[in-house]
Amino acid sequence: MPDPVGKLPSELDQLPDRDAEETAEWAASLDAVTEHAGPHRAAYLMRRTLQHAERGGVPVPALLETDYVNTIPTAAEPAFEGDEAMETRIAGWNRWNAAAMVTRGSRLGVGGHIATFASAAWLYETGFNHFFRGKEGDGSGDQLYIQGHASPGIYARAFLDGRLTEAHLDNFRQEAGGKGLPSYPHPRRLPWLWEFPTVSMGLGPLSAIYQARFNRYLTNRGIKDTSASHVWAFLGDGEMDEPESTAALALAAREGLDNLTFVINCNLQRLDGPVRANFKIVQELESQFRGAGWNVVKSLWGTAWDELFALDTTGALVRRLREVPDAQFQTYATRDVAYIREHFFGAEPALAELAKLLTDAKIDECFHSSRGGHEARKVYAAYRAALAHKGAPTVVLAQTVKGYTLGTGFESRNANHQMKKLSGDQFRTMRDLLGLPIPDSKLNDELVPYGHPGADSPEVRYLQERRAELGGPAPARRVHAVALPEPSEKAFQSVYKGSGKQSVATTMAFVRLVKDLMRDKETGRRWVPIVPDEARTFGMEALFPSAGIYSPLGQTYDPVDRDQIMYYKEAKDGQILNEGITEAGSMADFIAAATSYATHGETMIPFYIFYSMFGWQRTGDQMWQLADQLGKGFIVGATAGRTTLTGEGLQHADGHSHLLAATNPASLNYDPAFAYEIAVIVKDGLRRMYGPDAEDVFYYLTVYNEPMPQPAMPEGVEEGIVKGLYRFKEGVPAKADSPRLQLLASGTAIHWVLAAQELLAAEWGVTADVWSATSWGELRRDALEADEALLRGEQRTPYVTQALDGAPGPVLAVSDWMRQVPDQISQWVEQDYSSLGTDGFGLSDTREAARRHFGVDAHSITVAALAQLARRGEVPASAVKEARERYGL
Repeated sequence: MPDPVGKLPSELDQLPDRDAEETAEWAASLDAVTEHAGPHRAAYLMRRTLQHAERGGVPVPALLETDYVNTIPTAAEPAFEGDEAMETRIAGWNRWNAAAMVTRGSRLGVGGHIATFASAAWLYETGFNHFFRGKEGDGSGDQLYIQGHASPGIYARAFLDGRLTEAHLDNFRQEAGGKGLPSYPHPRRLPWLWEFPTVSMGLGPLSAIYQARFNRYLTNRGIKDTSASHVWAFLGDGEMDEPESTAALALAAREGLDNLTFVINCNLQRLDGPVRANFKIVQELESQFRGAGWNVVKSLWGTAWDELFALDTTGALVRRLREVPDAQFQTYATRDVAYIREHFFGAEPALAELAKLLTDAKIDECFHSSRGGHEARKVYAAYRAALAHKGAPTVVLAQTVKGYTLGTGFESRNANHQMKKLSGDQFRTMRDLLGLPIPDSKLNDELVPYGHPGADSPEVRYLQERRAELGGPAPARRVHAVALPEPSEKAFQSVYKGSGKQSVATTMAFVRLVKDLMRDKETGRRWVPIVPDEARTFGMEALFPSAGIYSPLGQTYDPVDRDQIMYYKEAKDGQILNEGITEAGSMADFIAAATSYATHGETMIPFYIFYSMFGWQRTGDQMWQLADQLGKGFIVGATAGRTTLTGEGLQHADGHSHLLAATNPASLNYDPAFAYEIAVIVKDGLRRMYGPDAEDVFYYLTVYNEPMPQPAMPEGVEEGIVKGLYRFKEGVPAKADSPRLQLLASGTAIHWVLAAQELLAAEWGVTADVWSATSWGELRRDALEADEALLRGEQRTPYVTQALDGAPGPVLAVSDWMRQVPDQISQWVEQDYSSLGTDGFGLSDTREAARRHFGVDAHSITVAALAQLARRGEVPASAVKEARERYGL
């Protein structure tokens, strides 16, 4: 119950106190300090006491927030192992060329971003010179997730080290000719440089966490020792607002991923203004990461602040730094010293007295440029601390000025994200600040020059020597393509035979096939099953005891179902990634596994199975990330279709995923009707993705939870299955002049169409051929390629046109998807074409009722077929009316 003051009792009030008198003495001591020295002193003593207890291993709650100062004091910084003057010159050239590249491109209107790299230059330069391991040394090297808007600076450095030319830089954002540089990190556009696409903000941090975890997975499963690899994710403080950015922080801490470091560039600005205008983003992030279990290293102030902190004998400066909101501090970076003296130091008498001891030059330096993220020594110390910390991931919170070195017109201005160019005068100011040997005669507002000290200059030699010592250039993507052997035919043959009288859902057929493929001696261990916590829904529990669920801790408990055959088994070398309720995390897992062939030179075969509705709809951005990163594997939308998932209703009923998937050029999309079709598609997918002529594609299959007898595979249908269409069952005419039509169906709709075929023949004298359309999307892709060939003067007939050539009567296409899905092929079908589908919202009911509601059941198909024939004059119009009445439509 609340006390009279209205405060709830704490958990401490519920614990027995062995020595109430001693407790009272401690409380009285704190009260005395508060009374005589003030609450600030009391708070200081409490924080120091808690920190001391934490360091000593005393189990007390950890502080979530520390003072607004550097974690590593200047006196505790390690010796800087480099030539700071040389690295400053290198950083200067990179700053210049990044700004020049974007400014030159702006003449053509292609844009670009300057301010982000200007703030983060030292965060990257220090890493490239001292920390980031390349791919030419032992192991896989480090994985670098570069902040998307900082790409000009990475291109500038690649220009300095000789990997890019001026011609490359002048083609920034001009890719149509095939020689340009993509705007952001895009592996598909520049596959020798970029490893990870990151500019869809939020996906970079999420993917980095799961990449670090997958590195551990490879090690624990004995596939590759990745213990020397470190994942570095460079992020913006504004980017941390994206929910994906922080979605997996607890996972990283829970699994002790000390092979992971986040570097958050805290320039206090997002795209339109301050990140936390009335608050402090650094303190907020510190609390968030500490609360999740991360090690936090703050690098906020440069060495110029050392004098100020030394003079702060009362703690007034530290208190003031804690209370000034970000937007006000951004203002200080743009105002003169008089303003700072009045509004910052004038806040209390102790600060005013401190300010009297400071020159205007010192205040100017501190508030306008001296940040922890702008000094190599500060960044170096933070990175060393990150690598030294064991047992948890580290986040480095580095404070910077957005637009730093670009001049007063750029620095800390709200609009600097949208500012795409510098004037000649601004370049002169920048040149003088950076001390670059570029003459005035080459500076004008028309075409600012690139700068390079020379291929044999001390700067370039130093840069290249540092990279050679660290294992080669970075960032870099390397592919050592090694084709996987074809798995044993035995697994496929068992599916080709069908299920006889046993009813088997295609979801179960797929899982059984993969289970058999995982037993293959050559390739079985390379399968990576991924599922977001509903493995039992998809019949995958049989994999638990045999493959094991991956956990770096193994199984530290006795599972409740241990006495059952299919018990829940976790293991350090477990093969299954059972991710909990997170489709985003599961997709991040999939991307890490799907690109392991490049990241680690180890080809893995991931398959990710999920509730169909929560794939493309929920994580479509990651599907594009997968395509950009050139990932390979099988994405499986289970419980597919709008009418098969009885009882679940609107939110679970998927009738549109194939439409969304069709927009992705790297996704090969199939909607198989039978188990043997799945086997053929998977076999072809293994060949196309992992064979000698491997392609950078991935497969999307939809499978259903509707148990049906699975027929044996007819002869000669493999090509049609792969290409997207084949005749499954030819109709037998009752008489020579019977009306005819063609019924096309995909997925579970084949069963309604087969029933309609029988109704049409038995009750209406109409002959229908039934075709299985395994992929509307592949039929369309082939047809589009044929159209493109025509533009080049080549004559090629689309496969769908060839397949249906001469087929009598109109075509009626049916699926458990929106009509736009089968309508993808309509323009290449020469016969009269119409379709039926499940447009609209899903609903809860029986399958039969749902299909009647959407007009795709056998009776509705029969009526639609008769109506199509009636329009052609091949059956009387009265037959359509009679059929409607007979079937109650």
